[in-house]
Amino acid sequence: MNDATPATITVSLEDAAAGLPALVERAAAGEEIVIERAGEPRARLVAVEDPIGRRRLGGFLRGQIRIGEDFDDPLPDDIQRAFNGESD
Repeated sequence: MNDATPATITVSLEDAAAGLPALVERAAAGEEIVIERAGEPRARLVAVEDPIGRRRLGGFLRGQIRIGEDFDDPLPDDIQRAFNGESD
């Protein structure tokens, strides 16, 4: 393993395979891991974005979407049969 920058390290594919759990923890802590094969960069291991910061905001389309009055009505027989995998 050799350091490219303080936040990025480069490792061979063999070293990555042998030390994957430790590399995952380092990536989760904010480091970027570049995995090389035969001296060529092949993959990048980085932390997953925090899903809490990406939650959807409820109501942002309020008033822009309309649902028909018949939304919950039974489907016509031919469409229901198609959903059930039946032939006409």
